Amino acid sequence: MFLASRYLAAPLLLTFCKQTKFSNSFLRSPLLATTFSTMSAETVDKVQKTNLMTDKKGKYIRNPSKYRSDEVTGEAGRYHLHIALACPWACGTLSTLFLKGLEDSISHSVVHPTWQKTREDPEDPHCGWVYRKVGDEPLANSLGHGANPCDDALIPDIATNCSSIRDVYALVGDTTGPYTTPVLFDKKENKIISNESMDILRILNSKFNTVAKNPTLDLYPGGEDEKALLELNDKTIYNSINNGVYRCGFAKTQVAYDEAVVELFGALDEVEERISKSRFLISNTQFTWLDLRLFHTLVRFDPVYTCYFKTNQKRISDYPNLLGFIRDVYQIPAVKRSINMNHIKTHYYTSHPHLNTFGIIPFSNGAHLNVPSGRGDELSSL
Repeated sequence: MFLASRYLAAPLLLTFCKQTKFSNSFLRSPLLATTFSTMSAETVDKVQKTNLMTDKKGKYIRNPSKYRSDEVTGEAGRYHLHIALACPWACGTLSTLFLKGLEDSISHSVVHPTWQKTREDPEDPHCGWVYRKVGDEPLANSLGHGANPCDDALIPDIATNCSSIRDVYALVGDTTGPYTTPVLFDKKENKIISNESMDILRILNSKFNTVAKNPTLDLYPGGEDEKALLELNDKTIYNSINNGVYRCGFAKTQVAYDEAVVELFGALDEVEERISKSRFLISNTQFTWLDLRLFHTLVRFDPVYTCYFKTNQKRISDYPNLLGFIRDVYQIPAVKRSINMNHIKTHYYTSHPHLNTFGIIPFSNGAHLNVPSGRGDELSSL
């Protein structure tokens, strides 16, 4: 899903596709050839460094993750997690870090929520995640609007001493991006282990149990239940909900938006019905990785997506079971610890000037989450 064009050398494209483990059939596909041939060199450079690609029909297409290893030693102090609290994918990995009790074994850093230019070169327009420390000057958006504070949630990158996520990728020779979070970084070998949140969730769940404070906590049930989760993720959760909100928000044609929004609310209706019969996606008792990933999209829905991504057919507050589910999961202490609504709202409303020129941040945080869910005992034991 990375872009290339007729202006880019074929060997470079081939190298990229091999690195990302595309199949030979995909490399030969008409879809790839058609998409690449219609892009200008300037557009190629821009979308390679960000994650805002659309196809010819205006449909949003997420770039694939480049780094997909799970080879870690499990030793304490060796690895570092780069996090954007606004990003649902990154925030899910931070929730897992806290759930497993790995915060003393794997360090992490937190970027500022407002994207900034990552190079002084006026010919390099890239804006992305940057590091700041508490008390630094407030940051405006890329057009100079707003003054978004450097608050006490920021954690500078003391692992690699980088000033931006782009610089982290540059450490391993990556000059094309996209420069996304989360990033699991090996400090000893100076390399990126993974920038795929699904991989990082599984790594944190099982690869560090010898140093975890909660080694018996397992977000992956295994067997038929795991098969059911994967099927549900592929069929409903990922494409229609997790990525569905982005397909709505970054669509560039009415047809693409209409298709995505209908699919999104069809999936929400389905999940609302499903969790009317059980507390979580597959049972009353087993909280899983897919529940966590669903939560991190839903908790951002009313404060951000209904307005910013135009997903306004309903609010999550209009779904009694989904709202109860969010409250349930939010009140798990380790999950609540990873949620920062100021960072969530600030990022979305200040980082894409083409969607919100002046960076005005709406007032509402959505429904209150600290009230009882009405779905049974609290889940504070997790």
